Amino acid sequence: MEDPPSSSPCSCLPKPSDLSDNQVRFLNEQFQTHQDLVHKAPPLHTSLRTNSSLLDSHLQHLKSTLSHLTVSWIRRSFSAKTNLHNLDISLQNLSLVTSQGGSGWKKLQKVLGTELPQLAKEVKRIENICSYLETTLQLEALVGDLEDAVFCFVNSHSGKMFSAMLSNSCNYETKQEKLLQAIKALNDLEVLVGLVKLRPQWHHLLKSVDARVDKTLAILRPQVIADHRALLTSVGWPPKLSALKRESELSGLPNPLVLMQGDKRKSYSDSFLALCALQHIQTRRENRQLNLSGQKECIIQLWAIDEMVSPIASRMEYHFSKWVDQPEFIFELAYKITRDFIVGVDDVLQPLIDRARLISYSAKEAWVSSMVQLLSEFLSKRIFSSLAERYKEKQMKSEVILSWLHLIDLIVLFDKRIQLLLSSETSLFSTDLDRVESLSSNTSVLMIFGNRPDWLKIWAKIELKNACNKLKTDLKDERAWTVDGKEGAEMPFDTQHLLISTREDHKAPLIVESALRITWEMVERCQTMPVILPRLQFIRLTAVRFLWYFFKVLLVRCKRTEITPYNPDDEALVRVCGSINAAKYIESRLRQWSDDVNFLEMKLAENVPSIRRTDKTDINFFGEEIQSLSELATNWLMEIISVLLHQFENLSWEYVQKMKHYDQQPEDLAPVEASGAMDLTISVDFVEPLDTLRCHLFLLRMTLNATDFLDLWRSLAEGLDHFLSCSNITCGIHFFDRGINQFETDIQALFSIFQPFCVRPEAFFPSTIEIMKVLKMKKRKR
Repeated sequence: MEDPPSSSPCSCLPKPSDLSDNQVRFLNEQFQTHQDLVHKAPPLHTSLRTNSSLLDSHLQHLKSTLSHLTVSWIRRSFSAKTNLHNLDISLQNLSLVTSQGGSGWKKLQKVLGTELPQLAKEVKRIENICSYLETTLQLEALVGDLEDAVFCFVNSHSGKMFSAMLSNSCNYETKQEKLLQAIKALNDLEVLVGLVKLRPQWHHLLKSVDARVDKTLAILRPQVIADHRALLTSVGWPPKLSALKRESELSGLPNPLVLMQGDKRKSYSDSFLALCALQHIQTRRENRQLNLSGQKECIIQLWAIDEMVSPIASRMEYHFSKWVDQPEFIFELAYKITRDFIVGVDDVLQPLIDRARLISYSAKEAWVSSMVQLLSEFLSKRIFSSLAERYKEKQMKSEVILSWLHLIDLIVLFDKRIQLLLSSETSLFSTDLDRVESLSSNTSVLMIFGNRPDWLKIWAKIELKNACNKLKTDLKDERAWTVDGKEGAEMPFDTQHLLISTREDHKAPLIVESALRITWEMVERCQTMPVILPRLQFIRLTAVRFLWYFFKVLLVRCKRTEITPYNPDDEALVRVCGSINAAKYIESRLRQWSDDVNFLEMKLAENVPSIRRTDKTDINFFGEEIQSLSELATNWLMEIISVLLHQFENLSWEYVQKMKHYDQQPEDLAPVEASGAMDLTISVDFVEPLDTLRCHLFLLRMTLNATDFLDLWRSLAEGLDHFLSCSNITCGIHFFDRGINQFETDIQALFSIFQPFCVRPEAFFPSTIEIMKVLKMKKRKR
């Protein structure tokens, strides 16, 4: 069968009406003329077939991608379905758990109550073990580095290293490098150990590390110090004191530290820095091991400075031993050497200390501290120990007391000179001695007594006995109980005289100034004592006991003075007033002293267990003494008031009796003319008590201090008012106008005696004024 004939191209073309608008627009753009059909149709056909093929392949790719995505989604849907199924099962189990009777609840209780805490504990234990092992490995590595560095440092030591340093600088540099490595390992160890101590359960590890480090330091430190000593010897330290022919040449001693140059200066600086760094780390370790917390007093002792003083000590002690009987030479030599080298020490060593970053360390204070410690040790071993033994022998006691006091005078003078030396070198703006009283304890020779309480007690006994002897000598002076200045001058009584501060204002006798001066001298003698508690103990044993001794003198003086209502001697009143004034003046001075910061610090140190007490006397260092003085003055002031009141009562007895029986014998009350200024008539029997009272008040005003005299005349007025109101003096005159007028005249005369002390004296006689008002009312009614 033959194939049908193929159709012509024209028969295959679609009809124009079958074409879309976009197809028609495309053909019109491509074939605008008949020539375009010939030339553009083949290329266009080829291009369209190519694009069609590309689109077909892209479509196949999209179909393939869609198939893969469909399969993947179906797989995930199955997984989601499984998860939803599991979730449904879990929710069903959860509904069972909510019922306490179900098995799920019991299982949950077991997991939460037992298994989960055990698991957390086990995890924590594993973490601690890992941390412990890691820390142990770090510590082991650091300790190993330290031991290796120290081993290399010690093995590289040569006894002639410093003498051959210039020719063998390589060995020296290697030695210094190993030393610095050891110091760095020590510092790193201390930092890590600081973290380890936060875990108390690791204390065995900490002890083990400290034991190994201590053994290593026991090898390292002596070697470093020995090398530093050898270096000091190589630079010519110390200078030869025996080479001086005259004592005046001492100020011209050359300072080898200042004369160092070149390699020697560099070597010394390196050794000094290394020794300071080693000391700094050792101090940190000791503080940690002693569990010290908070701020600690600055340690001014430096090993490098101590090594400078050590060779000088042997040479100075040779001279000291020759001057045991002349201690002033000992102190002079110690002061001159300290002063002559302090500038060089500061210029050379202070920059090195700053480079070592040793905060609050001072080269000058370290130098002075070492020198003072050297002097203190010699005095303690060679002089004070001998004096303390001889003090026990009665026949030697007087000689020992003189030597002891002389030695204390030299120590106090030396301490003040040392403090002034430090002050002048430290501050460019002030040389006030008070500013340097807070320097470290090692800059005072009196630290000897802080370490020996038995010697402190001996010193206190000697000072107290010496003070009492001085007071006894002053008491023998005729002017001891006199008051100079304003004693005999009559002054107007006003409020200004109540502001009293000086001895003259208090009208206290001269002996009081002497007693206070002696007391303050004993206080000042221990001001440079470094520790508060020994200083407190010394003041309590000397100055305070001396004050009580003087209080006894005042009390005995008052008791030996007889003042009676029948014969109150003026001289006796003056004597008692002098003791009252003395007590008041000492009380005011003790209050001023108690406000001083040094006494406040000592009182706080003394009252630490009871620091929360609210008693006001606790803030005063001399609280008991002030209270005793106040009681003494008050008691004897009341004694004077009592004597004057009894005397007035005795002298006015006849007057009171006659006024009571005025209706029986009124003619006996003959009036007498008063002064023209008063223009009054006073009863004859009332003149003597008024005149005696006026004379005594005038005398007391001249001899008693203003404050106590104010209390005295007011109390006296109160007592007289009570006496007049309770004596029924008006029972016989209230029916007689003449008697009432006479009583009013007499009372006005009594008021006039108190007129110089106040404007309205009647205000202090309230009961008497009421009686007079009642009498006047009865008079008007008649």
